[in-house]
Amino acid sequence: MTRISIIIPALNEAGCIEHTLRQLSVLEPPAWEVLVVDGGSEDGTAAIAQAAGVRVLLCTERGRAIQMNQGAKAATGEILCFLHADTWVPADLVGIIEQTLADPRVVGGGFISLMVGSDKTRWWMSLHNFLKTYYAPLLFRPHLFFRGLRLLFGDQAIFCRRIDFWQCGGFDRTLTIMEEADLCLKLVGQGRIRQVNRIVQSSDRRVAHWGFWQATIIYLYIGFLWGFGISPTYLKQLYRDIR
Repeated sequence: MTRISIIIPALNEAGCIEHTLRQLSVLEPPAWEVLVVDGGSEDGTAAIAQAAGVRVLLCTERGRAIQMNQGAKAATGEILCFLHADTWVPADLVGIIEQTLADPRVVGGGFISLMVGSDKTRWWMSLHNFLKTYYAPLLFRPHLFFRGLRLLFGDQAIFCRRIDFWQCGGFDRTLTIMEEADLCLKLVGQGRIRQVNRIVQSSDRRVAHWGFWQATIIYLYIGFLWGFGISPTYLKQLYRDIR
């Protein structure tokens, strides 16, 4: 069986990390390892993860790209899966990843993200996120779209082979936003990227905080500015952390 390492960058995720790790504990077949890379949480996130029996790495610098790179360096699996602390995966996650990467033409992939809250499912927002995986590269990098580029984001549980991840340089540690899309641009040089036809569920806390219309405008604004090459430093100002 292929060894799959699941890497979770975390910062003040005490409200959801326990549930996420509980789901990962019942994967069938199981993951090779689960690593939580904590960026200096002040709410007990690291302690909760340690109590759940997973490996916890303490990162001296904050930033998802930095934390995920640290997790990738420590991982011992042949395949890396990067998972947000507020994203919940199907029990057959490992089998899906193995089946997808069994095709040597596929360099990486991700899932369809269904955005859910305590009392509703964000169907329209989820539909837009699904379509964005295709229309964003078609609009901004059409030559790469036809070579297999799909733009995946963090709540889609991105996965790839460890050798391919490091061959393209991993995540750009200078990026504070859109680091996953940047990784896709680099990975497509080595093969096709797939959005598999299975669902992961992600928290709707950002949309619940902003409201549907404000969230939609922000997502579209950031996406189009990024597509036209605007600095991620500026884009990060529009995308505040929500806990």
